[in-house]
Amino acid sequence: MSIIVTDAGFAPDDWSAGFETETALDLPSDTDPEALEFDADTQMIRVDFPSFADGRGFTLARLLRLRGYKGRLRAKGHVISDQYAMARRSGFDEVEISDELAARQPEAEWLFRSNWQQHDYQSRMRG
Repeated sequence: MSIIVTDAGFAPDDWSAGFETETALDLPSDTDPEALEFDADTQMIRVDFPSFADGRGFTLARLLRLRGYKGRLRAKGHVISDQYAMARRSGFDEVEISDELAARQPEAEWLFRSNWQQHDYQSRMRG
């Protein structure tokens, strides 16, 4: 099973379509950023994080948003709660984690970081 993490906390996966269809796309972390493309009807893109130390997915998310992707963008895999704010700032709408990771990092740890729009470097410098 998977758990979806949003700014409101843990939630079940409400995505009913399968992946690799005409409306959803799975991207591995080693996708070449120069070859990054999506169709206008793509409703969801899920970017894989094989390790918490692999930050290439953050770059892919940012590039997708800069190139005009407006659909649902999900980080999938080994994203830890400390990375939640970075995931949201780079363009992800949500994070998909395993039940095992959720047990090690309970909902309260993710909610603590759900104020990702506050307390960032730029906000501190402006304040």
